[in-house]
Amino acid sequence: MGYSEEHRKERKNRLQPYYQITAEQAIEALASTSQGLTAAEVARRRAEFGLNMLVAAKQRSKWTILLGQFKDVMILILIVAAVISFFVGEHIDAYVIIGIIVANAVIGFFQEYNAEESMKKLQQISAQHAITIREGVHQEVDATHLVPGDMVVLEAGNIIPADGRLIRISAFKTQEAILTGESHAIEKVIASVQGNDLLPADQLNMVFKGTVVANGSGQMLVTSTGMQTEIGRIAGLLEQDATITPLQQRLKKFSKVLVVAIIAISVLVFGYGLLRGEQPLAIFMTALSLAVAALPEALPAVITVGLANGAARMVGHNALIRKLPAVETLGSVTYICTDKTGTLTRNEMSVEKAWAAQESEDLLSYACMLNNEVHSDQHGRLMGDPTETALVRHAESQGIRREDAESKYPLLQTLPFDSERMRMTTLHAYQDRYLLLVKGAPSRITEVLQEQRQDLLDQNREWARQGLRVLFFAYKIIDQRPDPLTLEDEHSLLFLGMAGMIDPPRENVIEAIRDCRTAGIRVVMITGDQPLTATSIAERLEIAGTRLIKTLTGKELMDLDDAQLQAIVREVSVYARVSPEQKLKIIHALQSQGQFVAMTGDGVNDAPSLKQADIGVAMGITGTDVAKEASEMVLLDDNFSTIVKAVKEGRRIYDNIRKFIAYVLSCNLGEILVIALAPVFGLAIPLLPIHILWINLVTDGLPGVALAAQKAEKGIMNRQPVPPGQSLFAQGLAMRIAVTAILMASAAFLLQFLAVRHNMTVPTQRTMVFTMLCIVQLGNALSVSSLRQSVITAGIFRNVPLLLTIVLTTGLQVLLLYVPALTMLFKTVPLSTDSLSLTALVSVGCIAAIELSKFIPGQKG
Repeated sequence: MGYSEEHRKERKNRLQPYYQITAEQAIEALASTSQGLTAAEVARRRAEFGLNMLVAAKQRSKWTILLGQFKDVMILILIVAAVISFFVGEHIDAYVIIGIIVANAVIGFFQEYNAEESMKKLQQISAQHAITIREGVHQEVDATHLVPGDMVVLEAGNIIPADGRLIRISAFKTQEAILTGESHAIEKVIASVQGNDLLPADQLNMVFKGTVVANGSGQMLVTSTGMQTEIGRIAGLLEQDATITPLQQRLKKFSKVLVVAIIAISVLVFGYGLLRGEQPLAIFMTALSLAVAALPEALPAVITVGLANGAARMVGHNALIRKLPAVETLGSVTYICTDKTGTLTRNEMSVEKAWAAQESEDLLSYACMLNNEVHSDQHGRLMGDPTETALVRHAESQGIRREDAESKYPLLQTLPFDSERMRMTTLHAYQDRYLLLVKGAPSRITEVLQEQRQDLLDQNREWARQGLRVLFFAYKIIDQRPDPLTLEDEHSLLFLGMAGMIDPPRENVIEAIRDCRTAGIRVVMITGDQPLTATSIAERLEIAGTRLIKTLTGKELMDLDDAQLQAIVREVSVYARVSPEQKLKIIHALQSQGQFVAMTGDGVNDAPSLKQADIGVAMGITGTDVAKEASEMVLLDDNFSTIVKAVKEGRRIYDNIRKFIAYVLSCNLGEILVIALAPVFGLAIPLLPIHILWINLVTDGLPGVALAAQKAEKGIMNRQPVPPGQSLFAQGLAMRIAVTAILMASAAFLLQFLAVRHNMTVPTQRTMVFTMLCIVQLGNALSVSSLRQSVITAGIFRNVPLLLTIVLTTGLQVLLLYVPALTMLFKTVPLSTDSLSLTALVSVGCIAAIELSKFIPGQKG
């Protein structure tokens, strides 16, 4: 049967979604029949609609990813520095800089290459084969060959191959967590569903590509294939630009400032040299050498080591970092938008309340054990609907064993649960009589009781307001066995009891949320669950603290434009029944207000928002491959508390990067002042290019790497998050750099003046100043290990690697003074006892002054 021109026009103009029309109308709208399509029609439709597969997003080639590593401003500066180093004859310096650039590029390449696999993983979700009815014959076909109008047969365990309208069902349930985030199986219906713009979770007569048949059997009419399916729409949302991390933003600004500063210093030195009558070429080479000296060559290496070290520590806390910059990003997070199921809660339904009719407590427990379709696998794990497994666990907690229950009340017959009557009935032998056990929705149980009881429905409403999913139980004892058991037997029942279930909060989550509040981080719940349930869990978790919880549903969100959402987004604590597009909208609204957002998720529906968030956090146990590939961090234990530990680690990393910047820039600025001002004071230039190379790569580099291992400072989680736009030099860091550099340069000039006064040779003066700067810089490294308090108060032994590095570097410096081969290479001379004592005295005095300068107002870092 083919599309007629009238059919095509009707289909094009049809405004009603398939869920709003009857099954027969859907079949007619798609020009299909109960016998399915003909082979010729399938071929025509395949030509029109294409294959039932997801179109991969444009993938970056390996070369594109590799070349992208050289676009960073700091890397471009280092490339220029390497060229200049070659030009002025400093080949060793140039080779080291090139090594740093290459290492950085290799690490960055492997990080980003894995991140390009998201769309490939999406394709793996598709079902491989499907049973179709074509020309009245059941056929197994490749799922990619399905077309709209195909009839597909579905059984328990099948992955649904396309979006479709249900035509026939029997006790049919689907597991749609990857799309909706709901943990329990969804009972499906055939009847049309009214309502406009319903989310997939509310389209109860539709099934969706990639979800799983949890129970029963059925038949569907394919309505959408490939990129037109719900999962295809989500795949399209993944095609968006990656966000830039706070550290990348700050380093970008820092690099630009550094370029301007280096050019300015070089021009000033060159201009001053010309005024003093220096040879233009000689002073030009000096200015270029000074520019190279000003560069913190070790900065990319220190950042990479610091991030890698943080990532390794986070694995110990069950947080796997997929992209290194995410380590630091965590420290800047101001909002955590988290899924409810499995992250804040256990993802396991549990009976929280049970109430039995008088003297019926035992029978209610037996009913929980027997009136279900739960079975155990070979490992003894309960398998079945999450609600029913919760009832079985409750019965077990009351001391009921399945073997004993089945022996006492042998099962004879079952009427399965279905979505129309919303009840399940089991018939059991009971002595020489028969026991009928019935469970179901409260309203459907009360309508078959011997007497109507409004108090039971009132109790149900009270429990429902607490977020509980309530089931009623009823029973009757009969003398004759029904043969067969029919729906007519479900009448004149006695009320047995009720059970209220909920997916309970995880342990330690409340404490973790409190820690977030103390750290200035707002936690927001975004879930596909019902508003009542979501709000109830949010209240238990104290998500809004002492404030009243404001909940916004997906339907209400749909009625808001961007401006209206931005006006209220910071007041909302819970979003319920939201779509993937709406999750993106929420994150955009927060980001547009300058917030840095972490987003957690586990399903395919979460992948776009995970990618859009400043840091996406996927679940390692329940998370889909798509969610993991779209994220920057994976929680190996699916626990919200792990995120808080990771935030603390992110703040530690950011603190340590700032410490290194304070350390290396103050040292480099000190060197520049010494070289630039020495001629002004009538002194010989005390540092030669080889000395600058040693200081930059050894004295700067080794302690700098050790600073990356510095422990977190006290009270790190009592601070507000660092504003994303805040400069690296905020909170007095710029002043500290300047003060430290001036103290270093002053000490160097003092030492050189004293050396001149004692008639020491120029090589001796240079060796003394060179040694003093190395020792002071090592002392400076120890000082910056705690920017907020003195090293003595913070504890000198808090960073053993740093202490070992200081000892090692001091030892190497001594070798430069007294090993002949090294003195020749580094143009130093052995220092006498007097000159060495004078150098040590000035060095210690300078280190003490640097440490005391912390107490200058505005210098707390």
